[in-house]
Amino acid sequence: MTTKPKLEGIPREMIALRVANEIPEGSYVNLGIGIPTLISNWIEGRDIIIEAEIGMLNVGAFAEGEQIDQDCINASCQPVVELPGASYFSDCESLSMLRGGFIDYAVLGAFQVSEKGDFAGWNIPGSGRGDTGNIGGSMDLAVGAKNVFIAMDHVTTDGEFKILKNCSYPLTAKGVIKKIFTNLAVIDVTDKGLVLRELAPGISAEDVQAVTEPKLIISADLKEMEM
Repeated sequence: MTTKPKLEGIPREMIALRVANEIPEGSYVNLGIGIPTLISNWIEGRDIIIEAEIGMLNVGAFAEGEQIDQDCINASCQPVVELPGASYFSDCESLSMLRGGFIDYAVLGAFQVSEKGDFAGWNIPGSGRGDTGNIGGSMDLAVGAKNVFIAMDHVTTDGEFKILKNCSYPLTAKGVIKKIFTNLAVIDVTDKGLVLRELAPGISAEDVQAVTEPKLIISADLKEMEM
Protein backbone atom coordinates (compact mmCIF):
# COMPACT_ATOMS: atom_id res chain seq x y z
CA MET A 1 0.00 0.00 0.00
CA THR A 2 1.30 3.46 -0.89
CA THR A 3 1.10 6.38 1.47
CA LYS A 4 0.69 10.09 0.66
CA PRO A 5 1.88 12.73 0.95
CA LYS A 6 5.59 12.10 1.59
CA LEU A 7 6.83 14.08 4.60
CA GLU A 8 10.43 15.05 5.21
CA GLY A 9 10.62 15.40 9.01
CA ILE A 10 14.05 15.43 10.62
CA PRO A 11 17.30 14.20 8.97
CA ARG A 12 18.90 10.86 9.81
CA GLU A 13 21.53 12.49 12.05
CA MET A 14 18.75 13.98 14.20
CA ILE A 15 16.98 10.62 14.47
CA ALA A 16 20.26 9.26 15.83
CA LEU A 17 20.56 12.15 18.29
CA ARG A 18 17.02 11.59 19.55
CA VAL A 19 17.75 7.90 20.14
CA ALA A 20 21.05 8.76 21.88
CA ASN A 21 19.14 10.99 24.29
CA GLU A 22 16.91 8.03 25.21
CA ILE A 23 19.81 5.81 26.28
CA PRO A 24 20.69 6.20 29.98
CA GLU A 25 24.17 6.54 31.43
CA GLY A 26 25.93 3.29 32.28
CA SER A 27 24.40 1.38 29.36
CA TYR A 28 26.02 -1.17 27.09
CA VAL A 29 24.71 -0.65 23.57
CA ASN A 30 24.93 -2.34 20.18
CA LEU A 31 24.16 -0.35 17.02
CA GLY A 32 22.85 -1.95 13.85
CA ILE A 33 23.45 -1.02 10.22
CA GLY A 34 22.28 2.33 8.85
CA ILE A 35 20.83 5.13 10.99
CA PRO A 36 21.75 3.39 14.28
CA THR A 37 25.49 3.64 13.55
CA LEU A 38 25.18 7.44 13.57
CA ILE A 39 24.41 7.29 17.30
CA SER A 40 28.12 6.85 18.08
CA ASN A 41 28.63 10.47 16.98
CA TRP A 42 26.40 11.70 19.81
CA ILE A 43 27.80 9.99 22.93
CA GLU A 44 31.05 11.87 23.52
CA GLY A 45 31.55 12.55 27.22
CA ARG A 46 28.74 10.21 28.26
CA ASP A 47 29.02 6.96 30.23
CA ILE A 48 27.74 4.77 27.37
CA ILE A 49 29.71 1.78 26.11
CA ILE A 50 29.10 0.78 22.48
CA GLU A 51 29.86 -2.78 21.41
CA ALA A 52 30.55 -3.53 17.75
CA GLU A 53 29.74 -7.02 16.54
CA ILE A 54 33.12 -7.33 14.80
CA GLY A 55 34.68 -7.60 18.28
CA MET A 56 35.27 -4.09 19.61
CA LEU A 57 34.09 -2.63 22.91
CA ASN A 58 33.96 1.13 23.61
CA VAL A 59 33.42 2.38 20.09
CA GLY A 60 33.56 6.13 19.52
CA ALA A 61 32.54 8.49 16.73
CA PHE A 62 33.28 8.07 13.04
CA ALA A 63 37.01 8.27 12.31
CA GLU A 64 38.42 10.80 9.87
CA GLY A 65 41.80 11.38 8.23
CA GLU A 66 44.70 9.95 10.21
CA GLN A 67 42.30 8.47 12.77
CA ILE A 68 41.14 5.83 10.28
CA ASP A 69 42.16 2.27 11.03
CA GLN A 70 40.68 -0.31 8.66
CA ASP A 71 40.43 -2.80 11.53
CA CYS A 72 38.24 -0.48 13.64
CA ILE A 73 34.84 -0.43 11.95
CA ASN A 74 31.19 -0.45 12.94
CA ALA A 75 28.32 -2.62 11.68
CA SER A 76 28.15 -0.60 8.46
CA CYS A 77 31.92 -1.09 7.89
CA GLN A 78 32.50 2.62 8.56
CA PRO A 79 35.77 3.51 10.34
CA VAL A 80 35.34 4.52 13.98
CA VAL A 81 37.68 5.71 16.71
CA GLU A 82 38.44 3.75 19.86
CA LEU A 83 37.66 5.41 23.17
CA PRO A 84 39.93 5.09 26.23
CA GLY A 85 39.69 1.57 27.64
CA ALA A 86 38.62 0.02 24.33
CA SER A 87 39.11 -3.74 24.04
CA TYR A 88 39.03 -6.30 21.25
CA PHE A 89 37.89 -9.91 21.05
CA SER A 90 36.77 -12.64 18.69
CA ASP A 91 33.40 -12.99 16.98
CA CYS A 92 32.67 -15.89 19.34
CA GLU A 93 32.99 -13.65 22.40
CA SER A 94 31.08 -10.88 20.66
CA LEU A 95 28.13 -13.14 19.84
CA SER A 96 28.22 -14.46 23.42
CA MET A 97 27.70 -10.88 24.61
CA LEU A 98 24.77 -10.42 22.22
CA ARG A 99 23.11 -13.73 23.11
CA GLY A 100 23.91 -13.73 26.81
CA GLY A 101 21.82 -10.75 27.89
CA PHE A 102 24.79 -8.42 28.41
CA ILE A 103 23.58 -5.72 26.01
CA ASP A 104 21.22 -3.19 27.60
CA TYR A 105 20.06 -1.54 24.37
CA ALA A 106 20.13 -2.73 20.77
CA VAL A 107 19.25 -0.07 18.22
CA LEU A 108 18.43 -1.63 14.85
CA GLY A 109 17.10 -0.59 11.48
CA ALA A 110 14.07 -2.28 9.94
CA PHE A 111 12.29 -2.79 6.65
CA GLN A 112 8.99 -3.23 8.47
CA VAL A 113 7.65 -3.03 12.05
CA SER A 114 4.26 -4.29 13.22
CA GLU A 115 1.92 -2.86 15.83
CA LYS A 116 2.70 -5.90 18.00
CA GLY A 117 6.43 -5.15 18.13
CA ASP A 118 7.47 -7.66 15.47
CA PHE A 119 10.05 -6.49 12.95
CA ALA A 120 11.58 -7.55 9.65
CA GLY A 121 15.09 -6.43 8.88
CA TRP A 122 16.99 -9.13 7.06
CA ASN A 123 15.28 -9.93 3.75
CA ILE A 124 13.03 -8.25 1.20
CA PRO A 125 11.39 -10.99 -0.90
CA GLY A 126 11.92 -10.44 -4.60
CA SER A 127 14.76 -7.99 -4.07
CA GLY A 128 17.37 -10.27 -5.61
CA ARG A 129 18.93 -11.22 -2.27
CA GLY A 130 17.64 -14.76 -2.50
CA ASP A 131 16.39 -16.75 0.46
CA THR A 132 19.34 -16.02 2.74
CA GLY A 133 19.14 -12.22 2.81
CA ASN A 134 21.47 -10.41 5.19
CA ILE A 135 20.97 -12.06 8.56
CA GLY A 136 24.02 -10.82 10.48
CA GLY A 137 23.66 -10.65 14.25
CA SER A 138 20.29 -8.88 14.33
CA MET A 139 18.39 -12.01 15.33
CA ASP A 140 20.76 -12.58 18.23
CA LEU A 141 20.43 -8.96 19.33
CA ALA A 142 16.67 -8.95 18.95
CA VAL A 143 16.22 -11.75 21.48
CA GLY A 144 19.33 -11.15 23.60
CA ALA A 145 19.23 -7.41 24.31
CA LYS A 146 17.24 -6.14 27.28
CA ASN A 147 15.70 -3.32 25.21
CA VAL A 148 15.29 -3.17 21.44
CA PHE A 149 14.75 0.15 19.65
CA ILE A 150 14.13 0.71 15.94
CA ALA A 151 15.58 3.75 14.16
CA MET A 152 14.39 4.17 10.57
CA ASP A 153 12.66 6.39 8.02
CA HIS A 154 8.91 6.35 8.55
CA VAL A 155 8.11 5.17 5.01
CA THR A 156 10.02 3.56 2.14
CA THR A 157 11.62 5.54 -0.67
CA ASP A 158 8.49 4.66 -2.69
CA GLY A 159 6.24 6.07 0.03
CA GLU A 160 5.00 2.70 1.28
CA PHE A 161 4.14 1.95 4.89
CA LYS A 162 6.94 0.60 7.07
CA ILE A 163 4.82 0.56 10.25
CA LEU A 164 2.14 -2.04 9.61
CA LYS A 165 -0.58 -4.04 11.29
CA ASN A 166 1.37 -7.16 10.31
CA CYS A 167 4.77 -7.51 8.65
CA SER A 168 4.68 -9.07 5.19
CA TYR A 169 8.45 -9.71 5.04
CA PRO A 170 10.22 -12.59 6.85
CA LEU A 171 10.52 -11.67 10.52
CA THR A 172 13.72 -11.03 12.39
CA ALA A 173 11.94 -11.40 15.75
CA LYS A 174 8.45 -11.25 17.24
CA GLY A 175 7.18 -8.89 19.92
CA VAL A 176 10.54 -7.44 20.97
CA ILE A 177 10.38 -3.76 19.94
CA LYS A 178 9.87 -1.23 22.72
CA LYS A 179 10.24 2.06 20.84
CA ILE A 180 10.27 3.25 17.24
CA PHE A 181 12.18 6.38 16.28
CA THR A 182 11.59 7.81 12.80
CA ASN A 183 12.05 11.05 10.91
CA LEU A 184 8.48 11.93 11.86
CA ALA A 185 7.80 10.61 15.34
CA VAL A 186 8.67 8.66 18.47
CA ILE A 187 6.26 5.79 19.06
CA ASP A 188 6.00 3.40 22.02
CA VAL A 189 5.01 -0.22 21.43
CA THR A 190 2.58 -1.25 24.17
CA ASP A 191 0.15 -4.08 24.89
CA LYS A 192 -2.69 -1.74 23.92
CA GLY A 193 -1.13 -0.68 20.63
CA LEU A 194 1.22 1.95 19.24
CA VAL A 195 1.34 5.13 21.32
CA LEU A 196 2.40 8.33 19.55
CA ARG A 197 4.64 10.15 22.06
CA GLU A 198 6.54 12.80 20.10
CA LEU A 199 6.34 14.61 16.78
CA ALA A 200 9.07 16.05 14.58
CA PRO A 201 8.93 19.85 14.25
CA GLY A 202 6.23 20.92 11.81
CA ILE A 203 4.58 17.48 11.79
CA SER A 204 1.08 16.84 13.15
CA ALA A 205 -0.47 13.71 14.62
CA GLU A 206 -2.70 13.56 11.54
CA ASP A 207 0.38 13.62 9.31
CA VAL A 208 1.90 10.66 11.15
CA GLN A 209 -1.36 8.68 11.11
CA ALA A 210 -1.64 9.20 7.34
CA VAL A 211 1.64 7.34 6.80
CA THR A 212 1.08 4.64 9.46
CA GLU A 213 -1.16 1.64 8.76
CA PRO A 214 -2.24 0.76 12.35
CA LYS A 215 -4.44 3.14 14.31
CA LEU A 216 -2.21 5.19 16.63
CA ILE A 217 -3.05 5.95 20.24
CA ILE A 218 -2.36 9.65 20.82
CA SER A 219 -0.53 10.21 24.09
CA ALA A 220 -2.14 12.64 26.50
CA ASP A 221 1.21 14.42 26.79
CA LEU A 222 2.08 14.39 23.07
CA LYS A 223 4.91 16.86 22.44
CA GLU A 224 7.54 17.95 19.94
CA MET A 225 10.78 15.97 19.88
CA GLU A 226 13.38 17.33 22.26
CA MET A 227 16.95 17.29 20.94
